[in-house]
Amino acid sequence: MDDVSRPVSPVLAEDALLGLLLPIWQLLIGAFVLFAVLVSIGRLARRGPSRMGTALLITAAAIAGFALVGVLLQG
Repeated sequence: MDDVSRPVSPVLAEDALLGLLLPIWQLLIGAFVLFAVLVSIGRLARRGPSRMGTALLITAAAIAGFALVGVLLQG
């Protein structure tokens, strides 16, 4: 009778490894994004200030896009 009163808990062994690897993937993606931003800034600096307005619009769109993807993938 004691076994009936205990709550049944699901086995989460499969998710343990993925839970440990998830921060590593986030760091890898963050490092790649940082590298891409630094390369873009270098190219923009070589082209001069005339491209700055377009670069700011593209950067704002990229930030909004990354934030949207992050929110969608979080839930």
